[in-house]
Amino acid sequence: MRKLLSAPWYKRSLTGVVTAVLLNSVLLSTNINAAEYSPNFKGTEIAEFINIVGKNLKKTMIVDPNVRGKVNVRSYDLLTEKQYYQFFLNVLEVYGFSAVEMENNVVKIIRNKDAKTSSIPVVGNENPGAGDEMVTRVVEVKNVTVRELTPLLRQLSDQAGGGNVVNYDPANVIMLTGTAAVVNRLVQIIERVDKAGDQDVQIISLKYASAGEMVRIIEAMNKSSQGKGSGTPTFLIPKIVADERTNSVIVSGEVKARERVARLVSRLDSELETNGNTRVYHLKYAKSEDMVKVLQGVSESIEADAAGAKTSSRKNQSRNVSIDAHEDTNTLVITAQPDMLRSLEAVIRQLDIRRAQVLIEAIIVEVFEGDGVNLGVQWYHESGAMSQFTNGVTPISSIAAAGEAAKTIQGEWVPEVRAADTGELITAGYRKNDTEGDYTLAAQVLGSVSGTLFGIVKNDWGAIIEAVSSDTNSNLLSTPSITTLDNEEAYFIVGQEVPIITGSQTGSNNTNPFQTVERQEIGIKLKVTPQINEGSGVQLTIEQEVSSVSGATGVDISINKREIKTTVMADDGATVILGGLIDEDVQESVQKVPLLGDIPLLGHLFKSTSNTKRKRNLMVFLRPTIVRDGKLMNDISKEKYNFIRALEIEKKEAGLELMSDEKLPILPKWNDELSLPPSFDEYMQKRDESKSSDENE
Repeated sequence: MRKLLSAPWYKRSLTGVVTAVLLNSVLLSTNINAAEYSPNFKGTEIAEFINIVGKNLKKTMIVDPNVRGKVNVRSYDLLTEKQYYQFFLNVLEVYGFSAVEMENNVVKIIRNKDAKTSSIPVVGNENPGAGDEMVTRVVEVKNVTVRELTPLLRQLSDQAGGGNVVNYDPANVIMLTGTAAVVNRLVQIIERVDKAGDQDVQIISLKYASAGEMVRIIEAMNKSSQGKGSGTPTFLIPKIVADERTNSVIVSGEVKARERVARLVSRLDSELETNGNTRVYHLKYAKSEDMVKVLQGVSESIEADAAGAKTSSRKNQSRNVSIDAHEDTNTLVITAQPDMLRSLEAVIRQLDIRRAQVLIEAIIVEVFEGDGVNLGVQWYHESGAMSQFTNGVTPISSIAAAGEAAKTIQGEWVPEVRAADTGELITAGYRKNDTEGDYTLAAQVLGSVSGTLFGIVKNDWGAIIEAVSSDTNSNLLSTPSITTLDNEEAYFIVGQEVPIITGSQTGSNNTNPFQTVERQEIGIKLKVTPQINEGSGVQLTIEQEVSSVSGATGVDISINKREIKTTVMADDGATVILGGLIDEDVQESVQKVPLLGDIPLLGHLFKSTSNTKRKRNLMVFLRPTIVRDGKLMNDISKEKYNFIRALEIEKKEAGLELMSDEKLPILPKWNDELSLPPSFDEYMQKRDESKSSDENE
């Protein structure tokens, strides 16, 4: 009976347990596979908001200390896990923060402006990202230049925040940084803008006109049509180039622009009414008289080729060509047939160009050192015995002669005169006046004495001892510089003209003597002819001379001269050494009395010794600088000008001892631009503005 009662109870209990287990399993699997969130945050600290989201998404959140504030947000929809994470990124972006997701399931929360320099992922077309996820993307642009496109994209990006747009010109790519939604929108804009237009090249052959002249006319028209207010788009402006070799015009651009140029060229390319034509060419840089010789040779060569190649009767006619130069206006007047004019015009265009200049700076350094020692003893006796040396000492004979000439001669006694018959006194006796000595010779001798001259006289013997030591040091530093055109000789000299006797002649009976004198330039000379080669090389033909007057000789003056003539190759701005001289000379001169001068120690009393040593170093350096435009020349001139002005300012700060400092001249400041006086309208406008400002005050 218990089995009968117990069996139904057991069955009911087991059925309930199984049903509960199955229900719990279904609910658990539903929560795991499809988790849903309904976020609701009101006045919540943003740090707490980040922690809650990280806990729900099972991500490690690292929050920057600068992330502060409160969040007020609520969602009335149930969000999936992916939507919940995008909701989290949206909230951060609204409050000025970004999430940078790392590979180890770590998310860094930082400010927007710091996110673009962090390790955010670089995406492409396969995985571009979505929403407010911070990404970086590199976009290749094929048909437009990134330099022109980048400023437009920056206006659509948050440059002050996490957005950034950078262009790389060598590869023509754009690097975009920001939220995935903004970056993807910019990529779509780039794809629509980066479309190839109908850019093609068209070659138009000319029959009568010159290609260079045709291009000049069309460019002048396009330039006038591109003025202010024209509104012509850039892509509708064609590029035009002249091919002188085939006498063709090459046009590149949109089809409409090319068609417009082609129609204009076809209308201008018409045959002239006569076979001859006269043109006047205004030269910009070349000289007209020099250009005539070249053009005459070219025209003769063209005529010779045409006479041998063409056989028709019309073209075998005489091709008279007239080429004249008008020097006052520097123009060429050419009369020739159209084809000859085109050829000569091409030659003129290639020759009439701005020639480069070369600034040559030279550095000349000369150091001279000289030492000398002289010691001599000379003896004299009244009876005529004398030892005399001349190697650097004053001869004792000259001193003796000078002393004798300087003596005062006592006047002679003249006896009285009486009459022979009466003995009467006619003239009393008297003594003549003393004759003063002549000190001229003594002055000359003493003027030539160097060092110490000491004399001893005792009884009939006299001795003169002369000792001198000389030390000479000189340092010459010169930095001449000169600027000249390419292939033009330049000459530079700093020095003086010294008169030199070149001849003398006397008249009959040795009367009316006269001399011929020629003046010679003495100083630092620099003569150079530069030739600019292809690239940055400069070939220089140089003549460098340093000369000076060394002293007088028995005939005239002697001149020291150091000269270099050479041709060198130097790079632009490089310093080269032209040459150098190192000279060292040591000399010793001994004059002595035979036998007596060889006695040890005592022999110095009977000899004269002279030692000299000279050493001279001379080095010449040179640096060429190619000046191809006016800006570089202006910069060089400004540098030199300011250098001289700085020296004047330094001199003025040092002051003068006996004069006011205001007497010193100073160059004015360098002024690159000269300001013109205002026009009448500008003056009246400025005056009215000044009056209105005074009335308001």
